[in-house]
Amino acid sequence: MTPLPVALTIAGSDSGGGAGIQADLKTFEAHGVYGTSALTLITAQNTLGVQAVQALSPELVTAQIESVLADFPVAAVKTGALGNAEVVRAVAGALRGRQLPLVVDPVLLAKSGDTLLDVQAVQVLVEELLPLATLVTPNLPEATVLFGPELPTHLPLLLKGGHSEGETVIDELRTPQAQLRLEAPRQHTPHTHGTGCTLSAAITANLARGLPLLVAVSEAHAYVQAAIRAAPGLGSGHGPLGHAHACKGELRRPEVRLPL
Repeated sequence: MTPLPVALTIAGSDSGGGAGIQADLKTFEAHGVYGTSALTLITAQNTLGVQAVQALSPELVTAQIESVLADFPVAAVKTGALGNAEVVRAVAGALRGRQLPLVVDPVLLAKSGDTLLDVQAVQVLVEELLPLATLVTPNLPEATVLFGPELPTHLPLLLKGGHSEGETVIDELRTPQAQLRLEAPRQHTPHTHGTGCTLSAAITANLARGLPLLVAVSEAHAYVQAAIRAAPGLGSGHGPLGHAHACKGELRRPEVRLPL
């Protein structure tokens, strides 16, 4: 019997189930990947916003990561909301030297606008965690906070264009080896909570399955577009996606244009 690929998500908990650890594990499952997790923070959260946040200790975060990696054949890792500089530093320390594919989703803001990573942690993220990354997945506002007006050329980036204007949403994958432009029609719906978490988790799942980076990103992009279409319509604010749709054959491939 061939064992399932295993992925690890290091992220926060969303009590509403649309983002964070919950969205990551649902996405792993939809891709046929066994999900493990290390919790960094706990939120009281629903589709209307984040009402409370409590970060876990860096020691407990490290212990979770080491426990999983000591027993499971983890093939890829992603990070999401980390909360503060101490946890960012702990995560970087636990992953440094592991040689595992790592997708860093630099979660700075929730969909509602609530802050999920404090200002002091941004420099630690840039200096200690991003250099370990196989891919970094900022949206446009996050890229500005992390890098300023000039994007770095040495980091593999998936620049998410959902915050831009227009009827076409463009994501751009930029690596030192290749560039990929992904386009999708804008879906006018409030049910987009957790799209960033879901996208980075889908990329991580695809890397755990052994797919090359460009293919992993392309297929993850298609998965998220389909998940938005399959949203269950829950909540009074920014509702969650339909993560299980891939099991029902909803997956479509995006329009891909090469080169940029």
